[in-house]
Amino acid sequence: MICKALFSDSVFLSACRDIVSHLWIITDVSAIFADIFHNIGAAMNNSFGAKTSLSVGDKTYTYYALKAAGDIDRLPYAMKILLENMLRREDGVNVTADDINFLAKWDEKAEPNHEIAYMPARVLMQDFTGVPAVVDLAAMRDAVAALGGDTAKIEPLAPAELVIDHSVQVDTFGTADAATKNTGIEFQRNRERYNFLKWGQNAFETFKAVPPGTGIVHQVNLEFLARTVFVNNEGVAYPDTLVGTDSHTTMINGLGVLGWGVGGIEAEAAMLGQPVSMLVPKVVGFKLTGELPEGATATDLVLTIVEMLRKHGVVGKFVEFYGSGLDSLPLADRATIANMAPEYGATCGIFPIDDETLNYLRLSNRSAENVALVEAYAKAQGMFRDADSPEAIYSEYVALDMSTVVPSLAGHKRPQDRIALTESKAKYQQAVETVKAEAGITTHAVNTTINGENVTIDDGAVVIAAITSCTNTSNPSVMVAAGLVAKKAAALGLSAAPWVKTSLGPGSLVVTEYLDKAGLSPELDKLGFNTVGYGCTTCIGNSGPLPAAVSAAIAEGNLAVTSVLSGNRNFEGRVHAEVRMNYLASPPLVVAYAIAGTMNIDLYNDPIGQDANGKDLFLRDIWPTQKEVADTVASCVTAEQFEAAYGNVYAGDANWQNLQAPSGDRFAWDNDSTYIQHPPYFEGMSFELDPVTDIKGARVLALLGDSVTTDHISPAGAIKADSPAGRYLQERGVEAKDFNSYGSRRGNHQIMMRGTFANIRLRNRLAPGTEGGVTLHQPSNTLMSIYDAAMQYIDEGVASIILAGKEYGSGSSRDWAAKGPRLQGVQAVIAETYERIHRSNLVGMGILPLQFKAGESAESLGLTGQESYDFSGIGDGSAKELHVTATATDGSVKSFTVDVRIDTPKEVEYYQHGGILHYVLRQLAAEKA
Repeated sequence: MICKALFSDSVFLSACRDIVSHLWIITDVSAIFADIFHNIGAAMNNSFGAKTSLSVGDKTYTYYALKAAGDIDRLPYAMKILLENMLRREDGVNVTADDINFLAKWDEKAEPNHEIAYMPARVLMQDFTGVPAVVDLAAMRDAVAALGGDTAKIEPLAPAELVIDHSVQVDTFGTADAATKNTGIEFQRNRERYNFLKWGQNAFETFKAVPPGTGIVHQVNLEFLARTVFVNNEGVAYPDTLVGTDSHTTMINGLGVLGWGVGGIEAEAAMLGQPVSMLVPKVVGFKLTGELPEGATATDLVLTIVEMLRKHGVVGKFVEFYGSGLDSLPLADRATIANMAPEYGATCGIFPIDDETLNYLRLSNRSAENVALVEAYAKAQGMFRDADSPEAIYSEYVALDMSTVVPSLAGHKRPQDRIALTESKAKYQQAVETVKAEAGITTHAVNTTINGENVTIDDGAVVIAAITSCTNTSNPSVMVAAGLVAKKAAALGLSAAPWVKTSLGPGSLVVTEYLDKAGLSPELDKLGFNTVGYGCTTCIGNSGPLPAAVSAAIAEGNLAVTSVLSGNRNFEGRVHAEVRMNYLASPPLVVAYAIAGTMNIDLYNDPIGQDANGKDLFLRDIWPTQKEVADTVASCVTAEQFEAAYGNVYAGDANWQNLQAPSGDRFAWDNDSTYIQHPPYFEGMSFELDPVTDIKGARVLALLGDSVTTDHISPAGAIKADSPAGRYLQERGVEAKDFNSYGSRRGNHQIMMRGTFANIRLRNRLAPGTEGGVTLHQPSNTLMSIYDAAMQYIDEGVASIILAGKEYGSGSSRDWAAKGPRLQGVQAVIAETYERIHRSNLVGMGILPLQFKAGESAESLGLTGQESYDFSGIGDGSAKELHVTATATDGSVKSFTVDVRIDTPKEVEYYQHGGILHYVLRQLAAEKA
């Protein structure tokens, strides 16, 4: 009885688990204890009696009933998903009865302090982040072999799905064959990467790759991959959940699927069976009422929500949408809102399952069996929204009457900086002066000739107008609206300004199908919005070169030109190296700005152009009504289109089928490859842990301001010829025209560590007056590239650190924004605040994330970046605070205390091991074959 009582006590089991974790080096002991606790866990599983059955049609499924845990009617929808995850995975060790009780009795006002081990059903990747993930898995197989382990242990235990969508670039535009030409160039540039991914698809049993030319990862997930209710091989039904290596994984929240972006490092661990360690979050309830007014689009709605939630503060929190407004909100609009959760800073932005969810599943050609299961399961679990659903209790509340939404933009460099269209001209005029002052430039208009036409290009010229994937092309209403604007404009004789690079990058083949059926594809073509490919193009920096005359004019006049895109990211230096100001807008507004050719215009009152008779034409003359849009969508979007697009999705086109991928369970590395190289993370690794030590005599590699994004830290766009990465490629015989992008070369650490902090718009305050990856080496005060300084510090045996402001690491969830600094020798970052994913990534790479005390900053403490830094009190990594001593060149000392942002006990273990991959690798290598 005593033994039974002990082994049913979660605290006792947790203590035993900790003991075993410290005995892992002794393989036999570890294995024996693991078997004991596995058997105990198996006996404890279902201690709430939640395991039951559900009959749907002629099939019966096993599921874990939430009501077994208590009265959960008023739990938020997202919290019910977490609760089910705990009920199903209860083992008394990783998931305890205490975890289940905590979620069932969730205190909405409590500060997050309870850690759970959450296991998503699957992992989703795109190729920019997927290639380095598969590179790491291949390297882990080599490392396990070197440690005497079983390489078969390195195998995704959760289904891993990758969509190749981030590599197509807009090299050709405005022609009928643009997509064909761009796809051909894509395969030519990326053959090594694609061969590698095909190897991975064959080498790993549970890894699937959707070939190029299919669509954007999030739209393919929404339209095809998502199950909404997942069924495993044992017939157990449970909510479809995922983590993804792209921050906009949250788009799937619109379908009632809980998922969010993580770094590639965390995703690899999840693939290998490592649960996501997380603190149970606060949940913000966002109440939507009313309907969008005439003239407003889903894009305007989401930009309004982004602005509101950024002001409210939702970083690290779940956001859940509810209210009567959902009754009139199409699934595509929900997905648009959910997509931009990273822009408003939340972990997720989720919508519950309801009738609209079921309608979309039918429209997107999901099977009748799947739709019936989703409905029956959600209703059985109290997870279905209808008129009788009790209103959930939330930690915090925000509300929006959608009838108040107005046409909007966001810019000029952050997605949360919404601008009402009525104020766009005045706001642009203010912003352009700020941009020129920051860059220290004086500009002047330039006369040039484009396609035989004499034109003048000035500040504010829209040189890129892109209807891009991701946020908006999943939404038929805004895509049809763009087509109708183009149709009306063409009929009136309007065209895009000659200096505008126009493009349409549909999020899936389905978009082309319904635009064709509506007769709108030819109308978009008339204005230059020909399809350029299916994937993430301009928004990720794959905008391609500007026409030579435009590029020359920008350089001659030092011009501050603009882009307008229907994406979700407009950070500095992201869209194009020559474009200083970037604006987010709905697809129909992108078409309108392409016609106007400038941001220096009031679209409400200034003419957008003239007809053949010289009569002024205005935006109102070409803007469609909501009824026109709705009628077109209703008649032109069909389930048959989804069936045609995804009927044989994994086969790919002839380009993909003709790839000659290597075989074998371990990859044959090519030392001459400039795309794929064996990473150095596991070199010299042993079973023994290196002790955690204090950091002494560290130097500042970069002193950065607020809103430094992962684009600043690890750019995805073009590689400059005179940059460290450019020089590396040229030394290996690669011509500048074949550089491709940083994003496409993430499988080669030599390029990526040279590209770290190489964004052309990065401003390092340690080297004032410079722009780009430049720093001052200390104590020599020598100006050099950040990469060169980092290598010199490593040669000198000196640790380096980063000082930063607020929102450090916001933006895309790039693992290389943590991997790169680690390879450059960065051991710690001190920032005012962090974005969620990047903080986690830093821990995952063994970098210490530290935070200034509230109200303090590098500036308030008088830090110049030229000091030498000592950190004391690190101990085993579990300390909550550290003491920092900064010694200036004159010998004066500043002392201050910082918070340690290793937020969970599991993260402490990761840090002790030197990173999450090292932790997982040692565990797997120690297991019995």
